[in-house]
Amino acid sequence: MKSDSTLPGEVVSSHSVFGAPCWVSLTTRDLALAERFYQAVLGWTWQPSKLDDQYRIAVRDGVPVAGIAGATSLWQTAVAWIPYFAVSSADETVARSQERGGTTAVGPISFPPGRAALLADRDGAVFGIWEGELVAGWETWRRAAPAFVRLHTRDAFDAAIFYGEVLGWDSSTFGGCEVHYEENEVVLRSQGDVIARIYSGAVGSAPDPTIRPHWQVHFAVSDVEACARAARAHGGTAHQQGVGSTEAVLADPDGARFTVTSKAVL
Repeated sequence: MKSDSTLPGEVVSSHSVFGAPCWVSLTTRDLALAERFYQAVLGWTWQPSKLDDQYRIAVRDGVPVAGIAGATSLWQTAVAWIPYFAVSSADETVARSQERGGTTAVGPISFPPGRAALLADRDGAVFGIWEGELVAGWETWRRAAPAFVRLHTRDAFDAAIFYGEVLGWDSSTFGGCEVHYEENEVVLRSQGDVIARIYSGAVGSAPDPTIRPHWQVHFAVSDVEACARAARAHGGTAHQQGVGSTEAVLADPDGARFTVTSKAVL
């Protein structure tokens, strides 16, 4: 979604880059607490948005990177980080999702200069779509924001078919994304870079009924351990594989989970 600080000369439409993650947004019950937490953990600063007085734009090195909404603003959703994917037509994307067993929670709704909708795939994983101008230019946002987003689901191949058909993945059209299978994951690439992953376990394993399908946002950071310490010091939690780990799963004080991944391994 577009913030008030779109950089001059960097406005890019979702018609020229589609199917790729283009924004991430968090819903929280305590906006002020979330602002303090993410400023301490990820170094973000904040600015207001014209969308809603309970919607804030996170800024990193002058680039808008994410949005945070109070639970009573915009639309009611569970406390969670949600990725938004760029599409050329919100109406057509919603129709394709519904035709393939997905559900529509909200929208499409107009948020000038674009339109958004909140959907869920066949297994209940929530994601958003955005048609319109992109924040700060897609390349600029992608370099400053998440490393990638990963779908944890019960059947990676079934999910890849759903998202591929709904979002137009593996399209030969300019601006489309490429789908590959790499190291037990379905991998989505744009211009050679990994932008999304879908994982459901080792090849040949039966779908795990205990998995609650969800999208996880991975933020690239310089120091994973420092982020984990800051998360614990500011009311959140952190789970690492051990000292020197290149990745940690964090949760903010409201319980929203996300992952920090070392820039060194990307």
